[in-house]
Amino acid sequence: MTTEQTETETEADARIPSQTEPQDAIPAQQVPLTHAGPPVAPARRPSRRVLWAVARWTAAVLVCGGLGAGSALGITSMERTDVPGLATESDGRWEYPKLSLPALPADAPRPFTQDNVGEIHHADLRKLLLPAPVGATPDPKLNGGWVTVDQYLSLYRQDDRAELKEALTESALRHIAARGWTTPDGTTTKVYLLRFNSVAFAEAFKDDAVQAGSVDGPLLDGVEGITMDSEIATAVRVSYTALYTFVELPKNADQTRWAYIQAGDTLALITQSRKGEALEVPFQQTVTLQNQLLG
Repeated sequence: MTTEQTETETEADARIPSQTEPQDAIPAQQVPLTHAGPPVAPARRPSRRVLWAVARWTAAVLVCGGLGAGSALGITSMERTDVPGLATESDGRWEYPKLSLPALPADAPRPFTQDNVGEIHHADLRKLLLPAPVGATPDPKLNGGWVTVDQYLSLYRQDDRAELKEALTESALRHIAARGWTTPDGTTTKVYLLRFNSVAFAEAFKDDAVQAGSVDGPLLDGVEGITMDSEIATAVRVSYTALYTFVELPKNADQTRWAYIQAGDTLALITQSRKGEALEVPFQQTVTLQNQLLG
């Protein structure tokens, strides 16, 4: 082997990293050779530039994480209407108190159970009246107690009252409970519950006297023309009850909506009147809740 060959092989060995060296070690040709043995790569120390970069990214992550956690905690602790973009405008419904069915006398069944063939409401009829919504002004004459037949008949036109009174006398009416109120938007609501001696008498008065299934029945006082509101009657579904809803057309200065609900031995009449237009949403809500209390 000549001297030139030896020098060439030595230079080639210096350019090829050792198989035992770490892959990220400093290249061998950059390390000074010694006579003690093969070249050894010293431990690599991160530069100050790298350390500063790591520090800055760590701080950024911590700050972002802290802000994210704070935002999440803030949103979960806020009301929905307080969060931008999640606020929900009122759809027109009223805020009613929490509803519950009244207690029954001992051993008395609910009206539509297997043990109550006559579909009788054994609960106090006054306790089945829908309460006034929050913020409403109660009607002192319709305060949730018993009312007379004449008070009920005052809802209808003068020409129809005598005939209706005779029908009530013949139908074995037991008693009438009523409640009324006026909400801040000017809507006046009245709810009457009429309880008869049997479901047969209640149905007869509904079908023959007030003709709840058509527009040919007696009109409410001040109402000139009506149409049946089948959409609400279809939307409100409560088992074992029958619902008939009407709306005044054409509208006068005031508009009236009303509904009949027949639930076993009890017939309900709900009316809502308002200057300009009687709104559909609170009317449907009121009818639904009263229907559920009776069913």
